[in-house]
Amino acid sequence: QVQLVESGGGLVQPGGSLRLSCAASGFTFSTYAMSWYYQAPGKERELVAAISSAGSSTNYADSMKGRFTISRDNAKNTVYLQMNSLKPEDTAVYYCNARRVAGLKRYDYWGQGTQVTVSS
Repeated sequence: QVQLVESGGGLVQPGGSLRLSCAASGFTFSTYAMSWYYQAPGKERELVAAISSAGSSTNYADSMKGRFTISRDNAKNTVYLQMNSLKPEDTAVYYCNARRVAGLKRYDYWGQGTQVTVSS
C-alpha cells in the first residue's frame, strides 16, 4: 500500500524555523517527483515547493522562495521541507505529494498532512 506520512509540524514563533519530513513507502520513491502543498483555513490547497525525482530541479511558490527549501533523500525514501523565517501567514496544514507520469497514465498520492502554526 502506498503511504506518505508527514511529520515535523508544530507551533513556532514568527521568524522561527521548522523542518517537515515526509516518509514514503509502497512505491518506487526515486521515480516520483515530490512536492509540498499547504492549505490554510478557508483557502484552497496550493503548491509550496516541488522537486524532481533525482533532485536536480526545484520549484517554489513566490511567497516561499528564499525562505523554504525542498530536498529529498532517495536512499531514505524521504522528502523534506526546511522552513525558515516563518510568518503567521504560513500557518496551514502541509501535505506531501508524490507524482509520476508514465505515458498517458498519472500516479498521484497524498499524505494526511501536518499542522504548522506560526504565532507569538
